[in-house]
Amino acid sequence: HDFSGYKLSTINRRLERRLGVNQIGNVKEYLRYIQKNPEELDALFKDFLIHVTSFFRDPEAFVALKEKLKELLSKRKEGSTVRAWVMGCSTGEEAYSLTIVLDECIDELDRHLELQVFGTDIDKDVIRTARAGTYPASIAADISAERLKKYFTRREDDQFQIKKELREKVVFAVQDALTDPPFSRVDLISSRNFL
Repeated sequence: HDFSGYKLSTINRRLERRLGVNQIGNVKEYLRYIQKNPEELDALFKDFLIHVTSFFRDPEAFVALKEKLKELLSKRKEGSTVRAWVMGCSTGEEAYSLTIVLDECIDELDRHLELQVFGTDIDKDVIRTARAGTYPASIAADISAERLKKYFTRREDDQFQIKKELREKVVFAVQDALTDPPFSRVDLISSRNFL
């Protein structure tokens, strides 16, 4: 994976962190360590990826987005498919948040539109988490009680599970947005984590 576009200060901070974790004094030593311990390269890769996400992060942005989406969706042909793509979706919170907002717009407009959302990330482990759609009880701080009731099921282990009906509207895939071909014919691209 190509990290040449990353800020050098970010790369240096992440390298310093891995040096500290492994109690290594300099980069040359660390390079030798990586060559002898290839699993460390995966750990470094994961450190380079910064997963900052939550449901409805920056709620005002989702309120504004919902108003604009309602305006745009009101003009869509009945029965058509609305397609959205969330690049750098991390563990799925942004993709599910967007899907919830789109679903609410369609309901509130009383339209018959199909919904298909793609969530992609370079990290296969976070994609696995996103596909599972299971989150800790602490998400209740970011999601209204009404949305929790409509889109989630509370499990016995005190976690929330995205309901099947919503999960089926989202397809998660591993993708390197810098080298893999993009999705086509999408109506909306969200890349808040990626950018």
